[in-house]
Amino acid sequence: MSATATTAIPVGTYKDDGVHSSATFAVKHMVVSTFRGRFEDFNATLSVGDDGEPRLVGIVNADSIVVKDPNLAGHLKSPDFFDTEQYPEIRFESVAFATDGDRLTVEGDLTIKGRTERVTGTGTITGPAEDPYGNQKLGLALETIVDRTKFGLEWNAEMPKGGRVLADDVKLIVELELVKQA
Repeated sequence: MSATATTAIPVGTYKDDGVHSSATFAVKHMVVSTFRGRFEDFNATLSVGDDGEPRLVGIVNADSIVVKDPNLAGHLKSPDFFDTEQYPEIRFESVAFATDGDRLTVEGDLTIKGRTERVTGTGTITGPAEDPYGNQKLGLALETIVDRTKFGLEWNAEMPKGGRVLADDVKLIVELELVKQA
């Protein structure tokens, strides 16, 4: 998969603005609801060289996980889940990038807890657009579903009448507002 020219991304380097971007996840909990969380500390860079090939790199500080319960946040940082002391970083590096109009597909290597798996995210690309201050901006919205157990996030418990507390499939959602660097 390579970039197609239906949505041209101008050559340059684009970085997330930090305020209008998010990295979140959602997982089925107790069979009946969806549990959501987010990471507060992350950065993303989209580089487009003279050859027109985009490359997206994202790095998440795993210790910046935010959920509604501080005790649960502590458990998620423990070796049962992200083991943030030993594995402080979650990393994504694209290997292929394709656009078709505003539709976007990005394939890349996701590393969590020292384990790397190839994943494919789909979504949209918006822009480029100029903001009121003369900055060039791009918007990327991507989603993928990963099996958390492939990354060593294996904790679970059985429900009394069947099923497990947590689903293995986790939806990852990244929404980026990227600013072209001078």
